[in-house]
Amino acid sequence: MVTGLGASGSILQRNVAVHATLVQCFLPDEKGTEMPRFAANLSLMFTEVPFLDRFAVAANSGFTAVEFLLPYAFSPEDIAARLKDNGLTCALFNLPPGDWSAGERGLASFPERFCELKEGVKAALPYAIGTGVKQLHLMAGLARRDDAKAAAAYRNALAWTCEFLGSSGLDVVIEPINRRNMPGYFLDDFAYAAGLIKDLAIPNLKLQFDIFHCQIIHGDVTMRLRELMPLIGHIQIASVPSRHEPDGEELNFPFLFAEIDRLAFSGFVGCEYNPRGATMEGLNWFAPYAAS
Repeated sequence: MVTGLGASGSILQRNVAVHATLVQCFLPDEKGTEMPRFAANLSLMFTEVPFLDRFAVAANSGFTAVEFLLPYAFSPEDIAARLKDNGLTCALFNLPPGDWSAGERGLASFPERFCELKEGVKAALPYAIGTGVKQLHLMAGLARRDDAKAAAAYRNALAWTCEFLGSSGLDVVIEPINRRNMPGYFLDDFAYAAGLIKDLAIPNLKLQFDIFHCQIIHGDVTMRLRELMPLIGHIQIASVPSRHEPDGEELNFPFLFAEIDRLAFSGFVGCEYNPRGATMEGLNWFAPYAAS
C-alpha cells in the first residue's frame, strides 16, 4: 500500500488502475519472445510521492525492477524492506559521488581524494548487500581527460573499487556522459570507456550504456550497441534531445528494444528519464513490456 499520498492518492491510484487496463490491451503476443527487463529510475520517476513510496507505485505500474541515483539518505534496511514488500529487484545505484548538492559528480579522477573515495565505497557496501544489487556505478568526476594525473587516478580508482567490491560478487559499471548535460565530465567518450575496460581487463568492470548519452555524443546507437554489447552490464534510456519518455523524437525505441533482445542482453534497461508530466500519464510506451 502506498502511504502518505494525501489528496493526490486517489488520483494516483486511479492512474494505476487505468495503466493496468492498458497493459492488458497491449501485452505482446505469446511467442516466447524475451523483452527487455526495464527498471524504473525512482530518482526521476514517480516523484509525485515520497521516495520510499515510489517502490509500491512502480510495482503497481508493472515494473519488476528499480534503480536510483543515491540511496544514502535512507537506511539500507528501509530500502530493502520496500524492495521485498513489492517484489522488486534493485538493478543499480551510484557509489557516493562526493558532495552532490555542491555540484560534485564523482571523485575517481582526483588523486588527492582517493582516501575519501575508498571510504565512500566501503560505506556503500551495506546498501549493496541489503538491496541485493549486483552492480554499482562509479562516477568519474569533473576533470580534464587530457590531464595525465586525472587519468592515472581514474584507472587506479577503478582497479581498487573493482577489487574491493569483487570480493562481494559485485560488478562496477562506468558511464560516458555527454558534456551538454554535464559540462566538464571526465568520461565523455564511449570509445575511451571501452578501451579502458579492455585495457584493464578486470572481470567485474563493465560498461553502462546510456542510449541518451550515446546519441548525443556519437550517434549511430545501433552499431555501437552491436559493437560494445560484450562489455555492457547495464543500459539506460531516454528520448533525445529532451530526456523524456522513450516514445519518439530522434530514436525509434521499439526497434532499439528489439535489437537489445536480438543481441541477447540479459541485464536491465534503466528508465532514466524526466517525465513530461505526471509519471503515470506517460507510461503508454511501457504498456507492451509491463508485468501483468
